[in-house]
Amino acid sequence: MNSPLHRPIAARPPGFSTREFRDALGMFATGVTIVTARGAAGELIGLTASSFNSVSLQPPLVLWSLAHKASTLPALSAGSHYAINVLAADQRALAERFASRGVDRWAGVAHQPGVAGAPVLEGAAAVFECFNRSQYVEGDHTIFVGEVERCSHREGASPLLYHGGMFYTEHPLGAAPAVQAETQK
Repeated sequence: MNSPLHRPIAARPPGFSTREFRDALGMFATGVTIVTARGAAGELIGLTASSFNSVSLQPPLVLWSLAHKASTLPALSAGSHYAINVLAADQRALAERFASRGVDRWAGVAHQPGVAGAPVLEGAAAVFECFNRSQYVEGDHTIFVGEVERCSHREGASPLLYHGGMFYTEHPLGAAPAVQAETQK
């Protein structure tokens, strides 16, 4: 055991394969998002991402990450704004399309420009329109932190979920005790 005065300066090498790591991460159910933006020439950019999370309420910050090998990384890194579209349960086909290569991801996709021009997908369960506040290179990904300039959600929408390599929709088990206590105040 390490004492507080002798903090290790590096992590131990992993004792597992990349596949084992991916399988373990797959046990964490996530929502599914499509991150959208406009490139420098006005072209539409979009990709499916499940690495989305809240960071702060004041100021309102969210994060998501993108692999360094992604073809959209240069445009998203250089752009000032993007939108994170949280997909609804009936948008599985969009999730699959925006995760595919060699297809026209935007063909027939209904969207409107957001406040800063990033495309907002119609029918999304929630949308976070973000200023590209900061980026951090970690491992084989870049972590994007967005400052939310506008957000909205569709009341009653069920989210699209991803777990263990499969898509799901919610199956409510009841409100969490903390949520119940907060609503009873």
